[in-house]
Amino acid sequence: MPEIITSFPLLVLVALLGYLLGSVPFGLVWARLFGLGDIRAIGSGNIGATNVLRTGHKLAALLTLIGDVGKGAFAVLAARALLGDDAAQVAGLSAYLGHLFPVYIGFRGGKGVATWLGTMFAVAWPVGLAAAATWVAFAAIFRISSLAGLAAAALTPVWALALGRADVFVLALLLGALIFARHRPNIGRLMRGEEPRIGRK
Repeated sequence: MPEIITSFPLLVLVALLGYLLGSVPFGLVWARLFGLGDIRAIGSGNIGATNVLRTGHKLAALLTLIGDVGKGAFAVLAARALLGDDAAQVAGLSAYLGHLFPVYIGFRGGKGVATWLGTMFAVAWPVGLAAAATWVAFAAIFRISSLAGLAAAALTPVWALALGRADVFVLALLLGALIFARHRPNIGRLMRGEEPRIGRK
């Protein structure tokens, strides 16, 4: 954990703003703008880029991915620039929680892998790069998005220590635990061999 240098009221404000930013459901927004309907009624029902891709609309999926990554990264970078590293980690965690439980759509959000990656890149880019490389490697080999996300989440705390960023270990561990909690249905389908592959509509 970084040294706490920001006052508690400011950290609370950062948490609130990060949560509101993270709550923006880019998948739902882009799906509707492109006339794809309610993404929550398609495929897995998730609001993330992987489910948007199942509609066959690659641009909508790409824009969703950029938005979900960007909101985590922006929250971290803005908080760091204005206050410090402690506020940055609070902002990143809050943005991630906003994506999981978005206030704008009844607290039913996505799995958060893209927002998590954006957060980790902004908090410590070498760790974020290692996490992304892990995701890409598993996705390329197995073609299963959830498996790639779970593997990356499990290994990121290890990458944090290996890369000399012990200050982000707790954040990586906490976010990883939340990813596993949100992927419980996926884990069940993985064990039964029923999890859909990337690119499948």
